[in-house]
Amino acid sequence: MKPCPVPCLMALSAIVGALSAAPALAEGDAAAPLDGFDLAQSQPTSSGDGAGVAAADGELRQPQTIFDGNWVLIGVGLTMLPTYSGSDDYFVFPVPMALGRVRGVGIRPAAGGLTLDFLSPQPAVGSQSSEPSFSLGPTIRFRNNRAINSKDEVVEAAGRLDSALEVGLNAGVTFPKVLHDFDSLILAANIRWDVLGAHKGRLIEPSIAYTTPLSRGVLVQVSASMEFVDDNFSEYYFSVTPQQSAASGLAQYRADGGLNRIGVQTIGAVDFDGNLLNGGWSAIGLAGYSRMQGDGARTPFTLDRGNPNQFLIGVGLAYAF
Repeated sequence: MKPCPVPCLMALSAIVGALSAAPALAEGDAAAPLDGFDLAQSQPTSSGDGAGVAAADGELRQPQTIFDGNWVLIGVGLTMLPTYSGSDDYFVFPVPMALGRVRGVGIRPAAGGLTLDFLSPQPAVGSQSSEPSFSLGPTIRFRNNRAINSKDEVVEAAGRLDSALEVGLNAGVTFPKVLHDFDSLILAANIRWDVLGAHKGRLIEPSIAYTTPLSRGVLVQVSASMEFVDDNFSEYYFSVTPQQSAASGLAQYRADGGLNRIGVQTIGAVDFDGNLLNGGWSAIGLAGYSRMQGDGARTPFTLDRGNPNQFLIGVGLAYAF
């Protein structure tokens, strides 16, 4: 069994989520132009060009986008990521993609799992509101860290671990119009507990992300995150027991919890027809770097057999409707 390659899924989730929450993206605004970002020419009116639709009462209404109701995005991606946390060996393989919003519930991939947003509103595309929006819902992750082939004979000799299923809660707040009328800042965090009895621990992951369009067909997000783990998690994945030491030759080590990882990530989406709001085909690219911290960096699994510097690269092709 290969590990679940999810960074491309996360990239699509972030990009499409940003589209469905970005204010004023469907409306031209002379007060906050973007270079090369001619919004007014990209949305049809009743006469075929312009930024809105004139209703019978004379009010200018914003045109619909595919994100104004139920929508689904499907695709396929290719991802390169470490074979285990702290490894210097990498896997490259394809992964299917799927996310969307159905009956008011946002559905998006998370690392190794799925997150639901029960507060997912009608998207603010075309809205002039500067009010923040909130997200809240359950999150689940399947973790197979060192439960599959690590591609390292010494790590393999120490023995494989059990897979964990982490269940918890994700919450966040999105602030629109931070630097201009088309961007947003997202603060979020999730907390999860293992329910299968593998590491029997708890994780807390805060994050911050800034999203901005470069044009109507190109969107970029830059994010940073941290991961805090408890003693149970750290001991399970980073300690070297006497039995593991005897089998592998690694030095014995006892790990404690704390800050486990910090990382940064850049995601980009390019729509093939130059308009991300009308659905269709798009390409997704992702590049990320994280560094193991604390006992996650000092464990012999990382210090002697791997590397605390962790990289990931992903590309994907998706269709939204």
